[in-house]
Amino acid sequence: MIRESFENEMENYNQFIAPERRSVPTPKNFVENGKCVFGTFDKEFERMCLDEIKNPTHAPDFLNKFKLTLWEATEVHLNEGVLLAVCCDMGVFGVVLHYFYDKRKKKAYKWYSSVNSKETIVADNLINGSRTYCNLPNERISYVNNFQDGKCHLDGEHKGDVGTIEYSFDLERISKPGIVSIPFDDPNVRHRPLYSQKDFFRCTGTLTINGETFHTTDTSTAIVDDHKGYYPRHAHYDWVTTMGINETDGEKKWFAFNLTRNQSIDQDKYNENLIWFENETSLLPPVTFERSVPTKEFKDGAVWKIKDEHDMVNIEFTVYDIVRSEIFARPFVNVEYYVAFGELNGYVRDESGKKYILDGMMGMGEDKTMLF
Repeated sequence: MIRESFENEMENYNQFIAPERRSVPTPKNFVENGKCVFGTFDKEFERMCLDEIKNPTHAPDFLNKFKLTLWEATEVHLNEGVLLAVCCDMGVFGVVLHYFYDKRKKKAYKWYSSVNSKETIVADNLINGSRTYCNLPNERISYVNNFQDGKCHLDGEHKGDVGTIEYSFDLERISKPGIVSIPFDDPNVRHRPLYSQKDFFRCTGTLTINGETFHTTDTSTAIVDDHKGYYPRHAHYDWVTTMGINETDGEKKWFAFNLTRNQSIDQDKYNENLIWFENETSLLPPVTFERSVPTKEFKDGAVWKIKDEHDMVNIEFTVYDIVRSEIFARPFVNVEYYVAFGELNGYVRDESGKKYILDGMMGMGEDKTMLF
């Protein structure tokens, strides 16, 4: 009887996943007749064009371009450390940033440039060789997107106070994509979407920092995040990820997860939480974040606790270093953006109830608050 009860419990974790979280066929267009689609989708959109949405914010529609946030970002996990590479268009200005966390020293380094919005070009879709790029003398980043074939190329260079970083990587998809469109407002009132596609990749290439070159290995991985949305003027999100090889019960397998808490109007129906395995994914329910100290008051060894209500996620993220990007121009703009690096402990469960132990895996997260 005890064994039967245990087996039933193992089979019932998928009851905590809302039907809206299951992927449906992707329409050709993200926007039709001024309205966007919401939900979870199985492949890339051919045409996004979020600036064509009618009434996405309280501002007049001719200001859509200035209210829309676009970015394409990649986290690359090497033996020596973790690279974050981002090309972002925030409507009124653009951003190119590169952060590198050196696992050997438990120290993070920052290259950050604010540029003219027209200098950061974010591709409308992720297929057929579309390009996201910025090409300036001190900061260069380029994506060539062929996600219809499960491939992406990323290269760039950035000069800053900490020296020069340059890299070139070829990415090949390991798993299924995670594609969501999340309402940030009642769709009957306004179509304010947050779209995100995240993909888990094998990675080959090199990264050079001030003359020291790091080479990928057969376990090097990356996650690409394509992101477009209309954030509320007062916005906040929390995020944590890991990627690589997980060993649980003596079994080694490709493994990554994404956990985000944002301003979805219905966390159960619309979130982007999942585990990636090879050729398959397993969905996760909404999570909450609790911190031992506020991130802005960071101290080495601070702990983030990330949990859900059903014991599918129970994680402690010990933070060894953070990178700060802060903009204070009150009362108009206030951005507090912290990227954290460290180590995970705890576990996540897939929908069958199988537990994956995370102890010692790399952790990376964000704590971002905006008045914009």
